[in-house]
Amino acid sequence: MPAITSFEEFNLNKQLLQAVADLGFEHPTEIQQKSIPLILGGQEVIGIAQTGTGKTAAYMLPLLMKVKYAQGTEPRAVILAPTKELTVQLADHAKLLAKYTDLRILPIYGGTGPKIQIEAIEQGVDILVTTPGRFMELYLRGNLPVKHIKTLVLDEADRMMDMGFMHQLRKIFEVISHKRQNLLFSATFSERVERLSAEFLEFPIKIEVTPQATPAVQVAQEMYRVPNHKTKLNFIEHLLLKKDELTRVMIFTRSKDSANDLFRFIADTHLGPARAIHSNKDQNTRINAMNEFREGKLRVLVSTDVTARGIDVANVSHVINFDVPALYEDYVHRIGRTGRAFQEGKAITLVTEAEEYHIEKIEKLIRAKIPVLELPADVKVEKTPYQEQQSIARTLDDQRKKDDPAFKGAFHEKKEALKKASRPKTGSKPRTGKSKNEETPKKGGYKKRTR
Repeated sequence: MPAITSFEEFNLNKQLLQAVADLGFEHPTEIQQKSIPLILGGQEVIGIAQTGTGKTAAYMLPLLMKVKYAQGTEPRAVILAPTKELTVQLADHAKLLAKYTDLRILPIYGGTGPKIQIEAIEQGVDILVTTPGRFMELYLRGNLPVKHIKTLVLDEADRMMDMGFMHQLRKIFEVISHKRQNLLFSATFSERVERLSAEFLEFPIKIEVTPQATPAVQVAQEMYRVPNHKTKLNFIEHLLLKKDELTRVMIFTRSKDSANDLFRFIADTHLGPARAIHSNKDQNTRINAMNEFREGKLRVLVSTDVTARGIDVANVSHVINFDVPALYEDYVHRIGRTGRAFQEGKAITLVTEAEEYHIEKIEKLIRAKIPVLELPADVKVEKTPYQEQQSIARTLDDQRKKDDPAFKGAFHEKKEALKKASRPKTGSKPRTGKSKNEETPKKGGYKKRTR
């Protein structure tokens, strides 16, 4: 079958084609070429594609084509997403593609009162974009009609599995009509995602346009070995001083505390403007920060992995992994924030000795070595504080125990070595001629008292 080279070949209506042209999409990507005809034909599809390959439009365009125009008041299609941020972004993307239609697209999510969302549903909705939790909450309250839903899309299915949504998804599958078209899109196809797809898809066609967990080819990866946290901060300062080169930067940390500390450091050194987002930030703060970053009002966005997936921001020049991610797939999703829509980007990872263990696992996952570069000469290398030394040593011990259950830890090995060194060698002369039970007088003439 010859490759599809234009969106006109999909037989989309003129309203959608005009919106596609307005967005500057000239040629369909591979996932779009393979998915759109199948979805338009009613086929159930599993789409596996890395971030930045156009997989959202791969299901959104045929979905809009099928729903076509406003009708009635009840939703006819639902898109399930794992996070509030992704829900808002998907709805915004759908509205851009549907701007020449009268389709009503509504995002609903938790973290905010349901009253306004319920009122919006009552006014009429065609496509609902929602998190699983808010969907079930409103359904159980009797505020979400579901009998007309004919298409169900699961986006970022792997993330849903990581976040423990399986129970809620099963409930949703039970309450909506079984006569529906199901679509599943994901960046990876783990065992849990495979089990999920087997449970709710019937005879799907699986489309995998790139090997699983493969970073986008437009992203140049670099890695630097650093001894400690303070040196990482010095390196961040060194990088952010290059204002002409690092124009829009996402920096990822493992923890909320680390994100807050790094944000304060960037603010204090006047290398922003910057904001930090994580799960402790309220919903409006997170959405406002993302919008400011998307609009170019922020230079730096510091984040935990809450935004590693599904956030589509154009022209992100650099992604910096201040900490190596705990979930190895998140490395691919993090660096996928740059190099989007076939633009070039750079991903820089800072690695301590304790994090090299995780880098080995990531390299195995992505089937590639991340190039290691020397620290620039003008980055000040700080002395590692004692407490951080101890933390690194404990982490290295834990890693060895995980790979070798017989390993009891460096401290235990040191103790055993000392005990072994103090034992008399075989055949050596005893240290004293006294019997084991003979009492030796202590210095000062004191003897053991006897009755």
